[in-house]
Amino acid sequence: MLLKNKTAYIFLILATLFWSGNFIVGKAASFYEIPPFTLNFYRWSFAWLILAPFTLKEIIQKRSHILQNIKLILILGITSITIFNSIVYYSLNFTQVISGVLMISTIPVMIIFFSWIFKIEKTNIYQILGVVFSLIGVAIIVTKADLNKLISLNFNKGDLWMVIAMFSWAMYSALLRKKKFDLSQTSLLEVIISAGLILLLPAYLIEISLGFKLNINLPFILTLGYVVLFPGLASFICWIKGISIIGSNRSGIFLHLMPIFSTVLAILIFKEKFMNFHLFGAVFIISGIFLSSKKVKSG
Repeated sequence: MLLKNKTAYIFLILATLFWSGNFIVGKAASFYEIPPFTLNFYRWSFAWLILAPFTLKEIIQKRSHILQNIKLILILGITSITIFNSIVYYSLNFTQVISGVLMISTIPVMIIFFSWIFKIEKTNIYQILGVVFSLIGVAIIVTKADLNKLISLNFNKGDLWMVIAMFSWAMYSALLRKKKFDLSQTSLLEVIISAGLILLLPAYLIEISLGFKLNINLPFILTLGYVVLFPGLASFICWIKGISIIGSNRSGIFLHLMPIFSTVLAILIFKEKFMNFHLFGAVFIISGIFLSSKKVKSG
């Protein structure tokens, strides 16, 4: 049992480490002027091709089930594949990795917010307070704890786009809970990627038509290789393996390692500084996460 738990912990730590690396590589991509929508398009196109031999048979067999749920699948694809990843890569052109990953760390709390909006799950007073505290933490980071920035609405556009990415992934995660699909995890991922690519293709073509050039050089190949193989596929496999051993509730705790890994890597690689406003924002975000995980005692 102990060995099984250790194996699960290794898988879950690797998954969060790979996801953390996505922010680091996304920031590096901005230095090499790799267009964000182009990077995201190739990332998921290659991921689709890798998964296709293992999933197409099941997808064809269950095509009627997929078509019955096509509206929800399209929304899931757009919010996760098209919007979230593209905007994360775009926003990292303008903001720090530390700021971005702290905001993204509120996603588990924001899922509660969207689950309440879409009437997927009931919320309690602690969860509502958790949402409020987390949003205050995000506001502190976006405004850099400067009231004048809030009054003048003078924000870093990278931070604002990261907020949109945060809400997009939270919406995707909440809606994913709404329906239990009659598909394996890998086939469902392939279907969601397919839906996301439908809108990502025109976004990629528009980006190219606007004059953004893609240079097929070593930095692009290494960046693409990482985002396809590690945050794209390996993290998914590791996460599913970990959940299968210790369950989703215990596994969810490991997501909170992501901002720690990303912050440490950003400081070491990009010499980013952990500022006071990061600390104040993190305190509210952590408080929000803690509150949202509390349960109301019955009776």
